[in-house]
Amino acid sequence: MAALLKLPPRSLVLLCLLVAAPWEAGAGQMRYSVPEEVEKGSFVGNIAEDLGLEPRELAERGVRIVSRGRTQLFALNARSGSLVTAGRIDREELCAQSAPCLVNFNILLEDKLNIYSVEVEITDINDNAPRFGVEELELKISETTTPGFRIPLKSAHDADVGENTLQKYELNSNDHFSLDVRRGVDGNKHPELVLGGALDREEEAVHHLVLVALDGGDPVKSGTSRIRVIVLDANDNAPVFTQPEYRVSVPENTPIGTRILTVTATDADEGYNAQVAYFLEKTPEEASEVFELKSSSGEITITKSLDYEDTKLHEIDIEAQDGPGLLTRTKVIVMVLDVNDNAPEFYMTSATSSVPEDSPPGTVIALFNVHDRDSGQNAFITCSLPENLPFKLEKSVDNYHRLVTARVLDREQVSSYNITVTAKDGGNPSLSTDAHILLQVADINDNPPSFLHTSYSAYIPENNPRGASIFSMTAHDPDSDDNARVTYNVAEDTLQGAPLSSYISINSDTGVLYALRSFDYEQFRELQLWVTAQDAGSPPLSSNVSLSIFVLDQNDNAPEILYPALPTDGSTGVELAPRSAEPGYLVTKVVAVDRDSGQNAWLSYRLLKASEPGLFAVGLHTGEVRTARALLDRDALKQSLVVAVQDHGQPPLSATVTLTVAVADSIPDVLADLGSLKPSADPNDSGLTLYLVVAVAAVSCVFLAFVIVLLALRLRRWHLSRVLQASGGGLGGVPASHFVGVDGVRAFLQTYSHEVSLTADSRGSHVIFPQPNYADTLISQESCGKKDFLSAPQFLPEDKEETFSQLGDEILHLS
Repeated sequence: MAALLKLPPRSLVLLCLLVAAPWEAGAGQMRYSVPEEVEKGSFVGNIAEDLGLEPRELAERGVRIVSRGRTQLFALNARSGSLVTAGRIDREELCAQSAPCLVNFNILLEDKLNIYSVEVEITDINDNAPRFGVEELELKISETTTPGFRIPLKSAHDADVGENTLQKYELNSNDHFSLDVRRGVDGNKHPELVLGGALDREEEAVHHLVLVALDGGDPVKSGTSRIRVIVLDANDNAPVFTQPEYRVSVPENTPIGTRILTVTATDADEGYNAQVAYFLEKTPEEASEVFELKSSSGEITITKSLDYEDTKLHEIDIEAQDGPGLLTRTKVIVMVLDVNDNAPEFYMTSATSSVPEDSPPGTVIALFNVHDRDSGQNAFITCSLPENLPFKLEKSVDNYHRLVTARVLDREQVSSYNITVTAKDGGNPSLSTDAHILLQVADINDNPPSFLHTSYSAYIPENNPRGASIFSMTAHDPDSDDNARVTYNVAEDTLQGAPLSSYISINSDTGVLYALRSFDYEQFRELQLWVTAQDAGSPPLSSNVSLSIFVLDQNDNAPEILYPALPTDGSTGVELAPRSAEPGYLVTKVVAVDRDSGQNAWLSYRLLKASEPGLFAVGLHTGEVRTARALLDRDALKQSLVVAVQDHGQPPLSATVTLTVAVADSIPDVLADLGSLKPSADPNDSGLTLYLVVAVAAVSCVFLAFVIVLLALRLRRWHLSRVLQASGGGLGGVPASHFVGVDGVRAFLQTYSHEVSLTADSRGSHVIFPQPNYADTLISQESCGKKDFLSAPQFLPEDKEETFSQLGDEILHLS
């Protein structure tokens, strides 16, 4: 409003008349008008009202102006909902002499991607005065020229249009010349100077005139040109052009320097008066910069590239002047022909860079406009997409197109698209332009993790170390980011009453399985479990697979001999072999088993040691002990065999058994033979027996000494307690654990019990000394509490002799 108040009153009235309500619009189109040169922010039209919206809804619905690559002339006032000017608008700069001057653009509603066409007419105001090409014009005229002779004058040009353009000419008052204005075929007014009376050079050689050009604006503006008329002698014919108007058509791609036309004028005079020169009439237009006229020949050539898109028609005013100065005028109209020299242009209005893969068909990816500056068939545009793409184009108004999805996308098949939209015009040859739209397909969690196989098998040797990696499995999820981050776990189950998690663990991130304990093939040979792979999507998806773990046997068990079984008393069994036995006689059979399996349990038997080599043989695979030859009288009664049983593992393990074979026909014969045997006279055997007897005697002496010392200590304590009881009132408060009775001594003696076994053969004699337990004998309260004869005063002996007597009897009894 402040800008409007600054205008003059008459301009303000004109502005109020021109700023009208929107013109009547067709479907989807609005029309307005606004005068040129108004202040920035001037009201043009109420967009919000014409769209049926409240002003505040313009911003909410993303209403904005879309124009193709030109300076933005208008803007939207979000507060009032009106269309206003974005700056000063010069109609002459925008449209030159074209009338009406129309500006077209589009209004876009972002929320629904609706397009509305808007057309604004820029009305002219009288802001340009008429202007002559030259400020001073010099004319030469012969004094013999008859009255009524006409001399064309330089025309004035007014950049305005309508009533504001050039309307009339005026000439200052004089005695010899008058002014006449003629209207040309193009409607322009051309002034001519008319000689009103005879000239006399001797009387007045030069006449000074002022030509004034006036427009029809309010206030009226004018331009002046000074005319200097020089009176000459006897040139009474002006040049005459062969055509009153020349027309020529030139393609816009015609090279610079090309001659397009030659104009010709003739003069009926002779000599110097008939010499014709050609000149371009200087005008404010650009024609003089685009074309060049040769003064002597009248040839017109191109000096600047033509552009149909900038100017479709050029008008050239040419003057022909003879030697003395008489001239005539003609007009050359150059029509520029369009060639297909402009490729289509893209204007991206709105585009998205990412779309979820579950978007329904018809989802809008981009909205764009395609324009070709050429005309006619050269501007006819077709848009296309490459084949086999899940997209299609939908055409909207004013060459707007929507790029939409044609079917559901799948990110796992194609994660991104570089969409090439090709716009091709109808020229020959045609021109095309490509626009590239990069679209990322956003992932959704629509794929569960998957394993390469439906089931897996793993083999692990037994006795594996705890924490050892035993197997690795991987699940692949074709999704991305968190939807593809896979974690692993083992389904809960039990094995032999224990939870499966105590045997196996799995790294949740890598899928590597670890053994939590050492496996034993003899306990279980196969472990069945289910591994679940789950992604981190929302909601998460999972899949599972079975895994069979087979425990492989190792040779960790030595053969176990079942027969002959060792007696519990440590002696060896005796097998009989009759002296009448033939070679191959079955004496006995060694039976052994191995807890392992396979070749680790394959057993072989061999005779490791024999008291009579060559007498017996052992079956390699059967373990049968047979005679290898006939028994002789000289063969010893007692034969000792050591049989080894070995498996086939790596490394092999073995066990041995000692067999005693008695060579006799019956058991009584064996006993008789044993009775007849005499002690060995071997000094080594007798020495061994002597050493055993001495050792037993020494141990007995040490034991008796220890018992005597122990009794002495106990008697000393007992004596001190009697003294204290006599002086302090008895031993009622002394704990019974401080004394050791006969039971304690018996326990002590039993601890040191020993076993001596002597046989007829001194080599078989042995002595067994159990490990003593002094602590249990000395401080055991239970043994002391049962029969502690010192704990009750009424059973105490009268003196030491009675005490020793009782102890001696107890010792003898125990012995």
